[in-house]
Amino acid sequence: MGSAADKAHREPWNKGKIVGQKAPFKLKDIWALRVRLQIEGRVRELALFNLGIDSKLRGCDLVSLKVRDICHGEQVASRAMVMQNKTQRPVQFEITSGTRDAVQKWIKLAALKSDDFLFPSRIHDSPHLGTRQYARILEGWVEELGLDRADYGTHSMRRTKATLIYRRTKNLRAVQLLLGHSKLESTVRYLGIEVDDALEISEQTEV
Repeated sequence: MGSAADKAHREPWNKGKIVGQKAPFKLKDIWALRVRLQIEGRVRELALFNLGIDSKLRGCDLVSLKVRDICHGEQVASRAMVMQNKTQRPVQFEITSGTRDAVQKWIKLAALKSDDFLFPSRIHDSPHLGTRQYARILEGWVEELGLDRADYGTHSMRRTKATLIYRRTKNLRAVQLLLGHSKLESTVRYLGIEVDDALEISEQTEV
């Protein structure tokens, strides 16, 4: 057993850290980063960013995508279905025209074949981009946008489009299907909509 002094000096692991769900990106941040990546010719990162936003996939599922998962022949499909690693449940997502263009350019630049991983790792002992590598790339994006790294993580990518869709439509069931959640309660907690909606109502109420 440690002494009383040891216990007094022992700090909780989460002291000074923001714990909980990561913030979704705002539309202005999405477009600011897209423009920067396009101007600077960062083809791989633009494809990764756009597909991460569109697919709403967890990081582990995004980085392990193969070319055949999102392509019909040599063309990027407008829709794809992927089996989620965590839940073993299929989830569908739309691939917008901007994302299709970005991914198509990346596939051509990297000379990827149908059976190749969409985002091969640059580390020799890993077949595809790892979740830690993905997290580091995202940290770089957050810094470039001038945002606080503590507020954002790979789940920010998963939450962004789902949050935008919910705010526009208020259709929880649609967002549940898009995220591949088995329970509606999971979607409610994931979006944090009870708190968000309460704040939105309070902001509209003048006292």
